Amino acid sequence: MDRVTEPAPKVEKSDAEWRAQLTPAEYQVLRQAGTEPAFVGGYTDTKTVGVYARRACGAELFRSEAKFESHCGWPSFFPPLAGDAIIERSDNSLFMRRVEVLCANCHSHLGHVFSGEGYDTPTDLRYCINSISMKLVPAEEQ
Repeated sequence: MDRVTEPAPKVEKSDAEWRAQLTPAEYQVLRQAGTEPAFVGGYTDTKTVGVYARRACGAELFRSEAKFESHCGWPSFFPPLAGDAIIERSDNSLFMRRVEVLCANCHSHLGHVFSGEGYDTPTDLRYCINSISMKLVPAEEQ
């Protein structure tokens, strides 16, 4: 996707503001398109019922019902709550073609989306999202 066609972020902060709000690890993933190590994220294996919100701006992203076991090392979901909640952008880094997933509100990096992998889900998509990019709000706290 051409960056020129992407909508402007609704949440805009300076680099200094992001650094003050986020831990160094969160900043590296969310603002520098990093990836947390596989199998270490807090939400990789959780079964808690609730809503996964975007860590940087707090907007809802996925419901726990859309989470599934992919055994890839990161939390996996089929499509997010709303199509306009994310931006999908071509990512040709690391010598491969992928589709990066960004928050539509603040343009923070969330992870990548993959298709055609053969998972038994309602869609042919796996949203592979860094745990550090989200915060889980359990159902009893909503």
